[in-house]
Amino acid sequence: MSKVSEMVEMPASQDQLDIKFRLIDGSDIGPKSYPAAASVATLKESIVAQWPKDKENGPRTVKDVKLISAGRILENSRTVGECMSPLCDVPGGVTTMHVVVQPPPQEKEKKVSSDPKQNKCGCVIM
Repeated sequence: MSKVSEMVEMPASQDQLDIKFRLIDGSDIGPKSYPAAASVATLKESIVAQWPKDKENGPRTVKDVKLISAGRILENSRTVGECMSPLCDVPGGVTTMHVVVQPPPQEKEKKVSSDPKQNKCGCVIM
């Protein structure tokens, strides 16, 4: 049996997963239950919709959001069930995924091309 088919055939208790999203400032969105068959893109849509209005630099679209779970960046086409790590995610517990918001590419280009003579570091240390 392949890994994908093993993960699709989960016991009924794991059909719903409780997930909370940790933002860069340490605050959380959630927890909320999601079906194991939900895509990572669906989670990102939920994040964009639930983003706190009082927070600056929120995502405008799903493309602005990166989700990290168990040290891995999650791909939009994968399902939540496929992304769960048996070592890190406790059945019946709440899984924490980290959210990174990236500015759209055109904003990065504008900043770099606005003054090519000036040296600036675009690094972020977390």
